[in-house]
Amino acid sequence: MRKTIIAGNWKMNKDASETEEFCVELGLYLGRHNEDRVLPLIAPGFPFLTRALEILSGLPAAVAAQDVSSHAAGAYTGEVAADQLRSLGLSHCIVGHSERRQYHSETDAEIRAKLLQLKKSGLIPIVCVGESLAQRENGETEQVVLAQMSGCFEQVDLETGREVVVAYEPVWAIGTGKTATAEQAQEVHGIIRDWLLQRYGADIAGRISILYGGSVKPGNLAELLQQPDIDGGLIGGASLQIADFCAMLDTAVQVVRGDSEC
Repeated sequence: MRKTIIAGNWKMNKDASETEEFCVELGLYLGRHNEDRVLPLIAPGFPFLTRALEILSGLPAAVAAQDVSSHAAGAYTGEVAADQLRSLGLSHCIVGHSERRQYHSETDAEIRAKLLQLKKSGLIPIVCVGESLAQRENGETEQVVLAQMSGCFEQVDLETGREVVVAYEPVWAIGTGKTATAEQAQEVHGIIRDWLLQRYGADIAGRISILYGGSVKPGNLAELLQQPDIDGGLIGGASLQIADFCAMLDTAVQVVRGDSEC
């Protein structure tokens, strides 16, 4: 069974004290509410990863980095290597986020190199793919998303399917207040799942969690999670407030337990 992952990508938000306050509150929440089929995950800024790990140590939550270098080590000022992240005790790292593609001109080949560095270091990459508004309006969604999948996963071998996460994030629905309908999101998730099935086989494809990222918030999460191929959310702005984040964890627990109110 695939885990439902509620992942908060904080981007360039929260300072040291705000990170600590959020993590303390999350720890208190997890002390009262624990469902092993739902994984809470947060991705703070680089300077605050260690403190987040310290506060959440021993609790059923994960801490991720927001990016990693495509290089293993060397004279790359400002870069952070996968082995350095592993040495902190991290479990996950986001790669290929649309903002990295847009603002830093990252290519599928570079994202693949980062994925391989993380895989070699034993960290789980959260690999982001998604189309722009123009591409969607031109009917190019499937073509664009599958080209990104092919580029990012070229000659990447998987043994179980649990060593990678995929996140579908339609660029037109990030930070815009717009969101794909649950049916639109499921359509693309199904396309991704089918690609994974053709590439890796049914067993591995069936174990890979595919997250949706695009203006996810407490009000629309339940409908998204009820879709067969949506296994959680990669959440930006709505993950910054602890009340909203915990509300989304509550929703995820209700969905996996099949509670009628969802």
